[in-house]
This record gives sequence, C-alpha cells and structure tokens, in this order.
Amino acid sequence: MNWQQQFNAFSTIVRKEIRRFMRIWVQTLIPPAITIALYFVIFGELIGRRIGHIGEYSYMEYIVPGLIMMSVITNSYSNVVSSFFSTKFQRSIEEMLVSPMPNYVVIGGFVLGGVARGIAVGAIVTLLSLFFAHLSVDNIWITISMVVLTATLFSLGGFINAVYAGSFDDISIVPTFVLTPLTYLGGVFYSITMLPDFWQGVSQINPIVYMVNGFRYGILGISDINIGVAYGMVITFIVLLYAWAHWLLKYGVGIRS
Repeated sequence: MNWQQQFNAFSTIVRKEIRRFMRIWVQTLIPPAITIALYFVIFGELIGRRIGHIGEYSYMEYIVPGLIMMSVITNSYSNVVSSFFSTKFQRSIEEMLVSPMPNYVVIGGFVLGGVARGIAVGAIVTLLSLFFAHLSVDNIWITISMVVLTATLFSLGGFINAVYAGSFDDISIVPTFVLTPLTYLGGVFYSITMLPDFWQGVSQINPIVYMVNGFRYGILGISDINIGVAYGMVITFIVLLYAWAHWLLKYGVGIRS
C-alpha cells in the first residue's frame, strides 16, 4: 500500500471509531461526566471544606486536574478495549490482518479513536469543573500535550487488554483490579509529598502519578514530580506498549485460531 492508501485506511478506522461512540453519546459521554461531577460535589465541596488547602490552592482547585485526567484515562482505555474486542469477537479483525494494511495503521486507527473519546470526555469534565472551581491554565502546551500522551498510553493499554481477552468478562479485569487502584493511588486526591518517605518511593512506581502531576503542572503550575521526568516516563511507557501491541498483532496472539 502506498501512503495515500494507508492514510485512507487509517482515516476510515478513525471515522468508524468516532462515529461508534458519538452514535451512542448518551451512554459514552454523559455518564462519565455525571460520575466526575459527583466527585466534585462529594470530595471537593463536602470533604474539601474540612481539608481546606493544599499549598496555595483550595482542595477543590487541587483535585480538579486529577479528576479531569482520571476521566481521560478511563474513557480512552474503555473505548479501545471494547471496540477492538468487539471487532475480534465478530471476526472482522481477520479481514484487516489479511489485507495489505500495515499493523501500525490498524493500531493507530483504534488508538486515535480512543484518544478522541478521552479528550471529548475530558473537555466535558473541564467545562463542568468551572461550576465548582476557578481555573486558569498555567501552560497550555504542557496541558494539551500531557492529555494527548496520556490518552494515547491508555488507548494502547486498552488495545493490549482486548487482544488478550477471551470473553467480554475479561475486558473488565484490568480496569477493575489494575486501572482503578492505580488511579486512586496516583495522586488524584492528594499530594504524594503528604505520604511517608517509603510510600512516596512506592508511589513513583505508579505511572499515573507522572501523568496526573504533569497535567496538574500545566493547569496550576505545581507538581510533585519533575516535569521532564514526567514526560520521559509517559513517553517511555507509550513506546513500550506500542512495541508490545505491534508484536501481538504481528504474530496474531489471541486473534488467529
């Protein structure tokens, strides 16, 4: 396939993915926004009044970037894992694999669809947050780039989960037992500097810590992690997950009978 044909194939997959979640936007975009709004009310308004401030920011202002990032993570992941597994379950993925379409086009199309949904939900949550806290973006480029990188990373994670999944029940194992604990322990609701030294060290193993703090730096200008280290960690994980996903697709792991 030449570059024009590859672009046509790529754009077709992306359009299909975007139409897929936009067609049922009441199920894909609204429920996550309502869930995060409840976090704003419960943690920000009720509990936040008792906590007061973290540094120079109110507790509500401090957790808003983390909650936005949490919505991006969960929705970019869930979009790809459900979509690719459905494609695999319906056996239509085999048509892609026998076509001359390169594997990176297949991966890129599904991943960009997940990124689109993650950013769409993140934008809705950001608008909702304006009703609860005053936000001013400290660095727009860091903010945007960290959201895109994070959505890309977890879209790749969803792709890998879908490849290994053998049933619809399997696609909920990683979000339940891995993604949710990492998110809650990723500095969304607290600063890791509040933890004892040992647990601060343990927290730095969690990749979500780097994403949340990178995004928080873009919004508020503060971070528990050096911003250069945060970018380095996120990009490293993206490269590793992409290589893993490409290897799985190349050898048909979990796909070819």
